[in-house]
Amino acid sequence: MDETRCFLVLAVFLRSVSGVFAAKQPNIVFVLADDFGWFDVGYHKSEIRTPNLDSLSAGGVRLENYYVQPICTPSRNQLLTGRYQIHTGMQHQIIWPCQPYCVPLDEKLLPQLMKEAGYATHMVGKWHLGMYKKDCLPTRRGFDTYFGYLMGSEDYNTHVRCSNIPPLDLNRCALDLRDGEEVATGYEGVYSTELFSKKAINVIEKHNPNKPLFLYLAFQAVHAPLQVPDHYMAPYDFIHDLNRRKYAGMVSAMDEAVGNITRALKQEGLWENTILVFSADNGGQTLSGGSNWPLRGRKMSLWEGGIRGVGFVASPLLERPGTVSKELIHISDWLPTLVGAAGWKTNSTKPLDGFNMWNTISKGFASPRLELLHNIDPLYVDTAPCPGTKSRFTLDQEYNKNPWTWKSGFNVSIHAAIRHSEWKLLTGYPGCDVWFPRPENNSFYRDSSSDEPLKPVMLFNIEDDPEERNEVSALYPSVVESLLDRLTHYQKSAVPINYPDPDPKCDPGPDGAWGPWA
Repeated sequence: MDETRCFLVLAVFLRSVSGVFAAKQPNIVFVLADDFGWFDVGYHKSEIRTPNLDSLSAGGVRLENYYVQPICTPSRNQLLTGRYQIHTGMQHQIIWPCQPYCVPLDEKLLPQLMKEAGYATHMVGKWHLGMYKKDCLPTRRGFDTYFGYLMGSEDYNTHVRCSNIPPLDLNRCALDLRDGEEVATGYEGVYSTELFSKKAINVIEKHNPNKPLFLYLAFQAVHAPLQVPDHYMAPYDFIHDLNRRKYAGMVSAMDEAVGNITRALKQEGLWENTILVFSADNGGQTLSGGSNWPLRGRKMSLWEGGIRGVGFVASPLLERPGTVSKELIHISDWLPTLVGAAGWKTNSTKPLDGFNMWNTISKGFASPRLELLHNIDPLYVDTAPCPGTKSRFTLDQEYNKNPWTWKSGFNVSIHAAIRHSEWKLLTGYPGCDVWFPRPENNSFYRDSSSDEPLKPVMLFNIEDDPEERNEVSALYPSVVESLLDRLTHYQKSAVPINYPDPDPKCDPGPDGAWGPWA
């Protein structure tokens, strides 16, 4: 056999082998719900019906010790970078429409890694990681295709986002919907939950099965404004609180959409080799119908109600399906977990804060994560404080006599929280501290069972006390000191907060659309 013939035979062999390996790479579908409360999924005994989420999670692995961030931009940032937001400068707030920044462009994102691993990468839905210039857009950060909106709080039917532009003292309402990098028109009147599920199904139906699929579907549901077609609300006539009834209908629409997407994966012959992840991006917003019962707090707080997320993994590839995991898992863990499942490496990223959790999720192994930094935000302001709560936050006499700041070097007036094993430490003002009761008898009145002042340093045993009712810092001073030392350690590695003033050049004009302006 001559040299040329040998080369051709070898080339054919290598292509066939690579095809076999590629076929073994799992398809990955990541579904992110917006403002979805802990108590708002059926399997948490909610009055809201979620048959598809219940069924998928029952046959998969439910993650009951899973944490996200208390607001959406930081959660999405950690999901796609695998890094704590203190390491990307995004530890403070969401990105507002006219702020000229985005996830740092030198961060390598999850879709870029999946693309390197040979995946077709697609995104549908909410971006909210910056769009002031084209380099920040999803299609410039690793996604082959994108259909969705770049900011947040759009109208579900018109897909218009209204925003005040402080430098201009103007209130602009403009379309925020993109197909790739172009403005998407012609979708007015199409409810976004249904629109995004149809676009995701279209991606699935057009997918080449010889290549692995990575699909990131970030629903607008169930974020405010509370809007839903009447037929989704009809089964909830027994809920008299209108906000809660609308919210329940929005959850049902999202649940139906997840069911339709799963059905499409099965019809296209992709399901048997698919990993589907479902996650909330933060705790429920009680001001907009959500519930985190029995957890304390809500969206925007570092209490469990703001950061403990609904999450599960469904896949025929799981080795222990039908189980509940109580191992400590964080949203930053998805990048190394999914890249590892794809058979790829993460050594081209900046140092990760996430861990590969596949053996924990699939096989039931102990979590490699013993510690979790929830956040350190020196600029924190609660934009939706609970009535009377701030007056309960005081530096009590005991702490003034023996301030922890002197011992640890960490400023305990800073809004921060850390979890280590069973212990959770909070400093500063954590945000709305109310225990909102179970939405029975249409009651959303606050639980005033505790009117004691909040301390600048609070310690809870989360495993024994997930509702954070028993503050025990006085009983375990060595634990407090150790965790304050860890906060000091993390603070030293934090980069400055990136939160620029609005740029007046962002103005889309009365007939324009929101999008890159720089």
